[in-house]
Amino acid sequence: MLLTESISQVGAKLKAGSLLSSDLCALCLSRAKYIKPLNAFVTLLNDHATQKAEESTARHRRGIRKGPLDGITLAVKDNFCMKGAPTTCCSRMLESFKPQYDATVVRKLQDAGAVIIGKCNMDEFAMGSGTVDSIFGPTKNVWRSELKYRLRQRRPRGETTSESGSAAAGVHEHSPSPSDPPDWFISGGSSGGSAVAVACGAAFAGIGSDTGGSTRNPAAYCGLVGLKPSYGLVSRHGLIPLVNSMDVPGILARTVDDAAFVLGAVAGLDDLDSTTVESHCLSAPSQDEVDVERITVGIPSEYRCAGLSGDVLEAWDSVANLLEESGAKVVQVSMPHTQLSIACYSVLNQCEVASNMARYDGIEFGLRVEGSTTEELFASTRSAGFNDVVRARILVGNYFLLQRNYEKYFVQAQKIRSLIARDFSEVWNSGVDVLLTPTTLTTAPRYSEFVVDDNRTQCALQDYCTQPANMAGVPAVTVPVKLSKNGLPVSLQLMAPHLRDGFLLTVARWLERRVCFPVLELEEQSAA
Repeated sequence: MLLTESISQVGAKLKAGSLLSSDLCALCLSRAKYIKPLNAFVTLLNDHATQKAEESTARHRRGIRKGPLDGITLAVKDNFCMKGAPTTCCSRMLESFKPQYDATVVRKLQDAGAVIIGKCNMDEFAMGSGTVDSIFGPTKNVWRSELKYRLRQRRPRGETTSESGSAAAGVHEHSPSPSDPPDWFISGGSSGGSAVAVACGAAFAGIGSDTGGSTRNPAAYCGLVGLKPSYGLVSRHGLIPLVNSMDVPGILARTVDDAAFVLGAVAGLDDLDSTTVESHCLSAPSQDEVDVERITVGIPSEYRCAGLSGDVLEAWDSVANLLEESGAKVVQVSMPHTQLSIACYSVLNQCEVASNMARYDGIEFGLRVEGSTTEELFASTRSAGFNDVVRARILVGNYFLLQRNYEKYFVQAQKIRSLIARDFSEVWNSGVDVLLTPTTLTTAPRYSEFVVDDNRTQCALQDYCTQPANMAGVPAVTVPVKLSKNGLPVSLQLMAPHLRDGFLLTVARWLERRVCFPVLELEEQSAA
């Protein structure tokens, strides 16, 4: 099925002329409309995407191909600016905002020939871990959803099969019955819309943002590869900020190689973002298999925490055993400040949120609610424009930043952050090449279970394993490894030293090829 193929497979067809970019774009737009019940997209860029796809088709007919992404359809989270397109952060505050410039990531993707078909749903201003706090409503996970799908088992590396054999390799078919409960599983957040768009085949890769796990969390829940690059490797210019010191553009894809193609297009120095580094700092993932016998894998004892489900723990132990049996040196390591990390992250997050949200005052841009005085204008605009979650983070952040509290909270949190980063450095200096941890503590919860707890409590649970990588600035990738007992994806996380993104992806590819996580195929819609 075309929409479940890899970027390299589809790219080969585009290059050979057996598939036109314009036809591929039309098929993906049709799929995006078909999955509307899941609420993955908030804006479909029909005219823009069609024009870019036709330009790609014209290039291919002239024998010109910009690279592996030329003509490939992608989806972008709605907190990346795109010239002339709505960029709302799924908030009433920016509901009518259309920026007059492209985010650097968007510009680089379009320069590489990629076709961006739409902007995707998210938690308001990326403050959430479920994609349930959006003015456009929540995004539903495709797994165990109202849509019919089948799973096709991937073949282990080196094993071939006929087309008929491949068609017979389905391991499960999901057809919801009228008796199924109306409740649904969350997509994860805050980049849940991008994750669902990719998982359903509407896009071959998606762009998210990752401040404490907002790319890896939905990737894990939706059975995708989710990459958080090293801080500074990908420009943040045009990404509407949440926490400047931790925000990183993230990548969601169905395979590790697909994520690597996108990273290669967007990484590198940007004069508009002083935190970026030269692109040569990225060591491209090797096309050769990693020599597992030459790597040391660390298993942090602190990540074996309360709330870890049996499915996740079993998968973690199983993959650790797989690596060891394959010749890797697997060692227990300690990262003693991990347990303090989520509290530290919460303080710093809310302090930077308070600072970043100050720009939304009803004067320069965005929503404006009139008041009889300037103070009333500010208060009315911010009260109407932000939801409860955003307002609460602003208030708490400002409390932490009061002169009487500054040393007690903000400065103390910065000191703890230094200790967390030192934990990582000491592990790398001890000879560990990669860390293997859970991504999330459980599989995707049902919506009714998720909303029992408030946003702050859920973020503390959902981000426990992911946010330390943001605190330290190291790259991290999540890879789906198996299905749980109730048919949901279970994923694990790999982390590596800063700017060793290429090596990290090479190890992730090795793991991906050994676990052979099944491919989800939606039942073909008549429009396709």
